[in-house]
This record gives sequence, C-alpha cells and structure tokens, in this order.
Amino acid sequence: MPLTYNEYYNERTGLTVGLKKLLFSKQSEYQLVEVFETDSWGNLMTIDGMVMLSEKDEFVYHEMLSHVAMFTHPEPKRILIIGGGDGGTAREVLKHDSVEQVDMVEIDKTVVEASKLYFPGVGDFENPKLNVLYEDGITFVKNIKVPYDVIIIDGSDPVGPAEGLFEKDFYQFCYNALSENGVLTSQTESPWVESYYPSMKKVFHALNDLFPISKMYLSYIPLYPAGMWSMAIASKKKNPLDDKVIDRVAGSKNLLQSLEYYNPDVHSGAFALPNFVRKIIDKE
Repeated sequence: MPLTYNEYYNERTGLTVGLKKLLFSKQSEYQLVEVFETDSWGNLMTIDGMVMLSEKDEFVYHEMLSHVAMFTHPEPKRILIIGGGDGGTAREVLKHDSVEQVDMVEIDKTVVEASKLYFPGVGDFENPKLNVLYEDGITFVKNIKVPYDVIIIDGSDPVGPAEGLFEKDFYQFCYNALSENGVLTSQTESPWVESYYPSMKKVFHALNDLFPISKMYLSYIPLYPAGMWSMAIASKKKNPLDDKVIDRVAGSKNLLQSLEYYNPDVHSGAFALPNFVRKIIDKE
C-alpha cells in the first residue's frame, strides 16, 4: 500500500493524506468503498478514490447539510435522506425533538457496513426513529405517497449512481414529495473546482425554477477538494434568513451544545457568497 492517499481534482493538483494502513476495501455492485487509517485525520472513507469523510472533520459537512434545513422548517417531523450511508446526516437530524421518522435511502449497503465497522461515532443506526432502506433514491422519490417535511440529498460527486441526483427531473420529484412547508438541502460541490461548475449550475437553475426560495450557502471542509464547499437550500415557503428562523436556532441551546461547527452566526454567515461564487450560478 502507498504511504499517501492522493485525490487529484485538476491535473496534478489535489489532496494528499498520510496513511498508516488499509482497514477495509470492497468493490460493491456500484462502487469501490475503502477505509484507511491516516496519520492525521483518523479513519478516512473513500468511494471510487474520492474522499467521503474522515473522523476528524465529518462534523462540518453533516451539521451544515442537516441543521440549516431542519431549523428553517418550523416543525420537521418526517425526514427523508437520499444517500447518507455513513449515518452522519441522520445522526444530526435525530437531534431535533420534533422528528418522528427518518427514512434514509442508501443504494449501497457496503457504505453502511463500512461506517458501522470503522466510524462507530458517526451513525446513530440503533435509533428507533431511523429507517434504513437499501434502494435507489431517485426511484424512491418518484413513488412517494406521504409527503416529507425535509428532504436532504447526501450524495457523492456527480458520477456513477449519484449522477442523477444533479438532474432537474429528480428535483421535480423532490418538490412533489415535500409537504406544504417543505425544505430541501443538497451538497453541490466546490466553487474552486471548475469541472464541477456544469453540475452546480444545473442544480441551482433547477431549484430556482422549481422553488419560490432557493439559495447557495458555504461551509469549509479540510479534506474536500480545495476546502470550500457549497450546499443548496430550497424551500416552498420559509426563508432560511428570516428572523424567526435565526431566533429558532438561537433558542435551541441544548442542541447547539452538542455541535462543533454550526451556530446562529454560522447559519447567517454561510449565505454570504463571494462574487466569484455568485457568478457560477448566475443565470446571466
């Protein structure tokens, strides 16, 4: 095994992480899932050679993908997670007392298997409110009969089984599957990596066309390409920057004490976009 893990996002430019040993490697029906012990970041999961999470920085992604949506909705009870096989997004969602049911639809059981073995602190798989379904998320969303309050798209990069998660038809199905006050969030790649721009534009233009409210927000994840990561929120009624939303965040002191990244200031500040980022999703 090589002494370093390298993920290149532009020619020879990318990420290097020192490795100690390979802990898990399995080629599933869909993708290659591997877990490494690293010299600085704890255990690291990759899928088809791309970083999914590390023990030390996973909280940034999972907190920001989950709580921005959960606090925007006034009382989220039924939650759908598409992907999210490591369990981190479900863990964060389940911290909200209003939640009654979380359905996590993960296409690849191998991801859940690896997470349970090598990231025991990430998932909350024994929670009775969590229902894990091993299905294709796109097909699942098409056939929803009972609407969800929040849908979170926790997929990987737009290749392989996750490619369809960046298409307008998929977001139309999500819109149809949301309740009256429904809110959606999705990860939408790094604004520093030009090869991601077509997918980012596709998602944000679709959300802008389908939802009355749609916005990009940012977080900073050390082991993701270039460190700056974008996420999308779309809502049928509620604006994530409304005073009532910010007050709801600030008033949830017990929940906030369990978090390492997200807080009221981060919620508001995440929507302040640099000019070069705004241009990526500008329809003009």
